[in-house]
Amino acid sequence: MRYKLIALDVDGTLLNDDHHLSTENKEAIAEVTRLGGQIVLCTGRSPQNSIPFMEEMGLSGYVLGHNGAATVRVKDREVLHQYGMDARGLDPYIDYCRKHDIHYDVNTAFDMYVDNVENLTKEANYMYEHFRIVPATLPAWEDFREPVVKFTVFTQSEILDEAEREWRTWTHEYNILRSGEFFVDLMHPEASKGNALKNLAVKLGIPQEEVLSIGNYFNDISMLTYAGMGVAMDNSPVEVKAAANAVTGSNNEHGVRDALVKYCLS
Repeated sequence: MRYKLIALDVDGTLLNDDHHLSTENKEAIAEVTRLGGQIVLCTGRSPQNSIPFMEEMGLSGYVLGHNGAATVRVKDREVLHQYGMDARGLDPYIDYCRKHDIHYDVNTAFDMYVDNVENLTKEANYMYEHFRIVPATLPAWEDFREPVVKFTVFTQSEILDEAEREWRTWTHEYNILRSGEFFVDLMHPEASKGNALKNLAVKLGIPQEEVLSIGNYFNDISMLTYAGMGVAMDNSPVEVKAAANAVTGSNNEHGVRDALVKYCLS
């Protein structure tokens, strides 16, 4: 099999719009694994709520979570690498979010914190329940015992557009990344899916040309361009398709299955 390491985005790629893993995708992944390919999830999600999909597929490899900011081994939940960010530098962004009534959360590799867990809006509660995350109330920076790896804001797309435009005019030290229509992530400047995938490939001794990646959104571009074969979903924005080597079907049409059959199983 030409591609030995296959990186899959989760939402909008592996999962359909109802956030379900199709039997078709699951069966293709099982066959790729049987033939010696190694599947990893490369996602904006936390390892905490992406590892269950690895377990559902019977896989025990790696999750590159938080858009590559934390690489975790599935079998023992060990954090193999993480890009810790300067949390105190987030204070101006937190002030902006509070002033403009924008929801935010602060993430370590496995834990998530919000301004006040008792005062979450109905929309925020629904989101966390949907993504199977239970946040805690944000402590003081000096009380953190694990590195902060991601700061995420969640609001209406037009409000997010304005926040992103303004923040990009600030002097900052973060990678500001649009990870969804309603989400913007701030991370360490070197944290990306592409860098995490490169680091893992080197660790596993797999050449770049034997890496395949499949994704659908702007936060996937770095891994699509790193991989020897980068495949965009048909539901991707045009800029993401342009960054890829090829385009497969949509996430609602088992596009991951189609790509794996074409590039790994044929």
